[in-house]
Amino acid sequence: TAQMDLFLNSGAAMLYTGTWDTPDLTDDEGNLKDDISMFKLPVDSEGTATGENDYYANCGIGTAILKDSMSDEMKDFISYVWDNFADTAMYEFNMLPSMMPSDSEKLPELTQQILSDLENCGTFAQCWDVRLDPSTNEVYRKELASLGMGESTPEEFCENMDKAVEQYASDYFDQMYEYAKKLITLGKAYVDDQTADEIKQNRGDFSTPGVNSPYRDRSVEENLALFEEMKAGKYKDGEKVLRAKIDMAHPNIVMRDPVIYRIVNTEHHNTGNEWKIYPMYDFAHPIEDAIERITHSICTLEFEVHRPLYDWVLEEWDDTEIPQQIEFARLNVTKMVMSKRKLRALVEAGLVAGWDDPRMPTISGLRRRGYTPESIRDFCERIGVAKADSVVDIALLEFCIREDLKLKAKRPMVVVDPVKVIITNYPEGKTELCTVENNPENEELGNREVVFGREIYIERSDFMEEPVKKFFRLAPGKEVRLKGAYFITCTDVIKDENGNITEIHCTYDPETKSGSGCTRKVKGTLHWVEASTAVDIESRLYDYLLKEDSDGKDFLGDFNHESLQVFKSKGEACLATTVPGDHFQFLRQGYFVTDKDSTSDHIVVNRIVGLRDSWAKAQKK
Repeated sequence: TAQMDLFLNSGAAMLYTGTWDTPDLTDDEGNLKDDISMFKLPVDSEGTATGENDYYANCGIGTAILKDSMSDEMKDFISYVWDNFADTAMYEFNMLPSMMPSDSEKLPELTQQILSDLENCGTFAQCWDVRLDPSTNEVYRKELASLGMGESTPEEFCENMDKAVEQYASDYFDQMYEYAKKLITLGKAYVDDQTADEIKQNRGDFSTPGVNSPYRDRSVEENLALFEEMKAGKYKDGEKVLRAKIDMAHPNIVMRDPVIYRIVNTEHHNTGNEWKIYPMYDFAHPIEDAIERITHSICTLEFEVHRPLYDWVLEEWDDTEIPQQIEFARLNVTKMVMSKRKLRALVEAGLVAGWDDPRMPTISGLRRRGYTPESIRDFCERIGVAKADSVVDIALLEFCIREDLKLKAKRPMVVVDPVKVIITNYPEGKTELCTVENNPENEELGNREVVFGREIYIERSDFMEEPVKKFFRLAPGKEVRLKGAYFITCTDVIKDENGNITEIHCTYDPETKSGSGCTRKVKGTLHWVEASTAVDIESRLYDYLLKEDSDGKDFLGDFNHESLQVFKSKGEACLATTVPGDHFQFLRQGYFVTDKDSTSDHIVVNRIVGLRDSWAKAQKK
């Protein structure tokens, strides 16, 4: 989960770990109760996580054993965190693992070690809590529910969220309001009547200090009265604001008396019309963390300049333990849109089918596309954790999924864009079996028998009526090998009234069957599917969200409208029993996964990635 959330850059949710208020999850011996079925982590006889549930750690409960290879420093650190904070604190689990050292200098090194060593979550039962972004609450609920974790259905998961873990900033509005009044009482906040433009103009710039507001020296009593009136709805939007009283000459412009409350006379999704004033993010964020007993709040680099304000807000917070903000670089990937705001715009514009569209870099989107947990972990281990902004080539992500599947995936033959071939000298009504290996790179996967007959399908792109130089596939008068079967030679082409090729007529050489000892060679080998036993398949070929030359700035204008192509394909009979989540390498086509839309009567597959490995080629240069 750490690696997944690091890759998504908090694109799915903000996750926390700590104690659950009700009910107790463990028995007297510290083991999970048998009746706690929600999101159980599969373990073997020794208590080690089996990984059978791909995304078990997301909002899950589980037990596991620390790896023997983990360093003593790491074991001591994790044990210290658990022993001292398990009953009282929550640890933010946003981009990075929830167990964070107090020494920020060691954080990158320890974090990377967690990413490689802590795949099984630790030695203790954990509960994962979710703080949802109010603006995209329903989106995140569906995103998390779509994972179908453990024994819970998506509906049960949403119901459990309603009962136990759903949190909003608005849950703490009363505490935030009282704390704002405390700051006013201490002379650290004041009500300002300036307009937004005036506040901006008087803030100054990097070379010029700001100008104090004419309302900065109002008395505590007047400020309290005005703030109460703001809360009561006496004023219009923007008529007054509450500002922190810090320093208008501060070198960090963020610290120049920032606005911490504003008037918004709009119904709130959670509190209705109860409130007329709302806290700004820089004020609400640290208070939420403090209330929830977050130890380390992990943010991306753009929030680094906001850290002094984060600390300032909590200076008067009445608690002995104050959260700490730490920043890391967000993940940027070429040809991908990683911003939640931009992804939401794509969904609302109808450019993608939803948050689980296989082109989307969300958990559900990646899973539906066919990316495996192992490939994501590999990707994250390769890119590491950085403090400097950078862009990762998407070819590396594609390399990782190819590496993960190349020995696992069976390689059936599927003709994505089929054209019929009739072998005129093959007996009508006759069929025979040909032996084909399931994966030539992994003999343990064995062989399979495929049916061969007079009528077959090949790829339309594997035939050219007027072949160009170095085209070694089928063409009039040219001979090619059919994978696992015979040599065929094109003798005729049948077209419709529009000039489209409808059939290709060929002859075969019965002395050339694979495995028969034939020594004759041809340059081209094609995949094929026998017509009478072929399975109808809907093939969805996904490409990059953004155009090839896009820099990602104009993501709507650069949207790749050719990023999805759908074909009516023909596959081997063995694919008739495929179920959603099955991974394959379709011979000569690429890696595919069976989509959730697939049924026994209508098979749907998504292309994960093609066979072209630009990353490996780049490494050889």
